[in-house]
Amino acid sequence: MAISVVFLGSPAFAVPSLRALALDARFTIPLVVTQPDRPAGRGRRPRPPAVKDAAIELGLPVFQPETLRDPAAVERLAAAVPDVLVVVAYGEILRQSVLDLAPLGCLNVHPSLLPRYRGSSPVQAAILNGDTETGISIIKLVRRMDAGPIVAQRRVPLDGTETAGTLSERLANLAAEMLPDVVAAWVAGELEAEPQDDAAATYTRELTTADARIDWGKDAAEIERLVRAMQPWPKAWSILEGRRLAVLACDISHKPSTEPPGTINVSARPPRVATGTTDLVLLRVQPEGKREMAAEDWARGARLPHGARFAPVE
Repeated sequence: MAISVVFLGSPAFAVPSLRALALDARFTIPLVVTQPDRPAGRGRRPRPPAVKDAAIELGLPVFQPETLRDPAAVERLAAAVPDVLVVVAYGEILRQSVLDLAPLGCLNVHPSLLPRYRGSSPVQAAILNGDTETGISIIKLVRRMDAGPIVAQRRVPLDGTETAGTLSERLANLAAEMLPDVVAAWVAGELEAEPQDDAAATYTRELTTADARIDWGKDAAEIERLVRAMQPWPKAWSILEGRRLAVLACDISHKPSTEPPGTINVSARPPRVATGTTDLVLLRVQPEGKREMAAEDWARGARLPHGARFAPVE
């Protein structure tokens, strides 16, 4: 008999996992639970979560409650009679009434090597901190955030070129590769959940646009990691002549900075910016209200004066 899985997820990160389970004959998915359509883009028109689009394409029933705190929503999940719940970036902390719905509990995919980087921005944290590896952890959910026992874990090396976007995609595919066999083995009683070491836990929080502002007085390597960690959102940025400039890609030069941090070398091609250590080479940028472009084209068109400097962080 096929294993009944109620799937909870919302963003693009969760789509490969949904597809992997839906296309595996060992499983049936009586219900996909995802967030409501939300206003997005310049027109603020309602946009469906990526998981909704994928579920419709796969012919799966979709449920979009405002919150799973609503007893009626919990009843809808219970009516699907799941053997197990699978959660991949759903977007709401689940109450015990939901965790207890399935006899085999609730499995959750988290993109870090737990207990490192519990919370909402583990992918960015791994890049910001210059980690040499990260991975996927599949845990049994408990009421404490990302603190449940580990059912399966796989490591992946980092080479220092990843952006949050490319690393998220890589980890999403890894989760999809792992999940069907892990869920099947869990249901069969072939896996034991290992408690996390709470003393070793570290935490992340939800990122804001303010977190992406560049402090040019910092080490060039730290700024370069910030640029990669904030791509594609919220995009690392700085202020020049009262307007925001997003820095989408950069590289570290071997030339020690001799000008005040934030000073732009307008004669260099591509342009360079002084930091607290070595110059940083700008490769791709996006001026406020405009499309992204090569930094060299931006600098040429901006006609920057000698000594032009990004505004310091106050």
